[in-house]
Amino acid sequence: MQDKFFEISQLGEKAILIDFLEKEKKLELETILFYRNLLEDKLFESKVDVISAFDSISIIYHTTIENVYNEFSVIKLLLSKANIDKKNDYKIFQVPVCYHQEFAHDLSEIASAKGITESEIMAAHCSAIYQINLIGFLPGFLYMKGLDKRLHFPRKKTPRKLVEKGSVGIAENQCGIYPNNSPGGWQILGRSPLIFFDKNCVPPTPFSAGDKIQFYKVTKTEFHKIEKSVSSNDFILKWEYENR
Repeated sequence: MQDKFFEISQLGEKAILIDFLEKEKKLELETILFYRNLLEDKLFESKVDVISAFDSISIIYHTTIENVYNEFSVIKLLLSKANIDKKNDYKIFQVPVCYHQEFAHDLSEIASAKGITESEIMAAHCSAIYQINLIGFLPGFLYMKGLDKRLHFPRKKTPRKLVEKGSVGIAENQCGIYPNNSPGGWQILGRSPLIFFDKNCVPPTPFSAGDKIQFYKVTKTEFHKIEKSVSSNDFILKWEYENR
């Protein structure tokens, strides 16, 4: 089913995909998040999970969809009649990162390739404010926009077999954080001592799409001190609301 700005299709027996058709106009993240929140609210009783991406939304049903065309009609009506309000309250988090050579596996190589110093890379990385576009490919992996153009760098040609949890990396024009140990091809600048995903917590991550992150540099000694504080639940993650 196609509307003037979105297309709805079925994904298997338990999912529906909403593909927005304004990619060339750089659809704003706030618009995607508005529709996601709307669908979560209106479809609450249907027992679904609503997942947003860069330019699409997936609705995952807990049971097989009995009448998909009826669901298409409901979704189309909700989206077509919605009045977009972009004045959402998002959080700005202060996240520590250590750029010590033990954690910054690719910092030296990037500095050499860019013809700038490692200190300049750290300063540029910490001066930016990043917005979380989406959370995936691992539970809690943060995809963020806002990377300084001087730091744009391609993914590694051969991914690492192991990237340690908390590693902060860059790929092309994005910044990301690995929530757990995982193979990965992002260029690693440093590591954060925070926990970015814990299945035993409610919610399992404090971050949501639309929130923002600003990194601040810590020494290796401070890293381990914060790590110990996090493990004992004594660390307080600092954040404030950004009113839109």
